Amino acid sequence: MTTDHLTSDRSAQHAGRIRHSASKVPEVTVYFWIIKVLTTGMGETASDWLAHVLGPIPAVGIGGIGFVAALAVQFAVRRYVAWIYWTAIVVVSVFGTMAADVLHVGLGVPYLVSTPFFMVALAAVFVLWYRSEGTLSIHSIHTRRREAFYWAAVLATFALGTAAGDLTATIGLGYLGSAVVYAAAIAVPAVAHRWGGLNAVTAFWSAYVITRPLGASVADWMAMSHQRGGLDLGLGPVTLSWTVAILGFVGYLAVSRADVRGDAVA
Repeated sequence: MTTDHLTSDRSAQHAGRIRHSASKVPEVTVYFWIIKVLTTGMGETASDWLAHVLGPIPAVGIGGIGFVAALAVQFAVRRYVAWIYWTAIVVVSVFGTMAADVLHVGLGVPYLVSTPFFMVALAAVFVLWYRSEGTLSIHSIHTRRREAFYWAAVLATFALGTAAGDLTATIGLGYLGSAVVYAAAIAVPAVAHRWGGLNAVTAFWSAYVITRPLGASVADWMAMSHQRGGLDLGLGPVTLSWTVAILGFVGYLAVSRADVRGDAVA
């Protein structure tokens, strides 16, 4: 091997180390998907619980303040920090749920209208992001502008998933039926990527969107009354139990750093 080749290899390895150290998001591992689904369910029930305990307007106010504060901290740090990142995801989950609920409950917009509205909003974010940066890969999040596009997309996916999950639950599938449908649906991009040639970025964002209605449907099924097709465990207990699970997984990642090593998959 020539000196030029050695220099090129070392430069590539150095660039890879810089990419990982500067990344503001975690690697996509099995832990990523587990925590993501947990945050979606917890955000759904936490939003409903806050609205029930505090009232819709104070709940939205608190959610908005938490949303701004969590993202401010996330933007302030210079690299991915597990507890900061996942705190932001949790808060975005709660606030994204509130955004979808405000349209339906507060303004009376049907889910058949709000769901495609949020689909268009998410598509617009992706179009603007790609035109600006030339990529939608989450492993390119190392500038403020790309990070802003990333979190705009995340917020839109939570709002879209909330509306879509509520839509399927109210058109006859119920919460459990919706969970089964979305559990099957989330396997589609994985299979298409592995055996059908679907590119990694498209597969990732497709699965990412589906995690929201999947987690929310399961959490609603656990929390809602028997009359509404649920297990009647209550919003508070389900929110608390899912929060404890999130803390356990995030605590493990903070210590092990298992989500900042290895090759990127999207």
